[in-house]
Amino acid sequence: MKRPVIRSIGRLAVLIVVIVPVVAWFIVKPVRVIAPQWVHVTCNASRTLCVDDALKLAEALALRDEAIAFVSAKVGTIEGQPRVVFCASQACADSFGLGARSAVTLGQFGTVIGPRAWKPYYVRHELIHYLQSERVGVLPLLFKPQWWVEGMAYALSEDPREKLVEPWEGDRAVFRKWLAQVGLAKIWLR
Repeated sequence: MKRPVIRSIGRLAVLIVVIVPVVAWFIVKPVRVIAPQWVHVTCNASRTLCVDDALKLAEALALRDEAIAFVSAKVGTIEGQPRVVFCASQACADSFGLGARSAVTLGQFGTVIGPRAWKPYYVRHELIHYLQSERVGVLPLLFKPQWWVEGMAYALSEDPREKLVEPWEGDRAVFRKWLAQVGLAKIWLR
């Protein structure tokens, strides 16, 4: 009687350990940020910075370093080493599943910056999401209100656009109002 149960557990373990990650790799393309070197990008030795165009490595490094310093100084210290993939081409962005998005951060696994997002405020925005996942946790962050998650990233990244498309402009406005009441020092306590 115990053997069928053990076989079922073994099959379930194989499914979870082998099949689910393979399927996710092909269907949920942002997951590819976990092993970006498999997607035709060049990475530094620590795989924390990757580019699809080696001629833009210095620019990508400067953008990432400025964003880490900015976020750490103005929002909260980034403890980890965020992995950031900079795609100069749309083909690269498509290989990470960006679609219409300019950039995406997948928890603490990494960030993909698309060709339209090679600007300081975009990279800061995404690294604020990285910091949120460090401070709040990846799963609890899924249950935070959108105005808090996106509003914080838009407001605190110093995004210079006066008017964002909805719902982002509304999220930024709600966050700014909330921030005025609680203060920057308490954004992680509430």
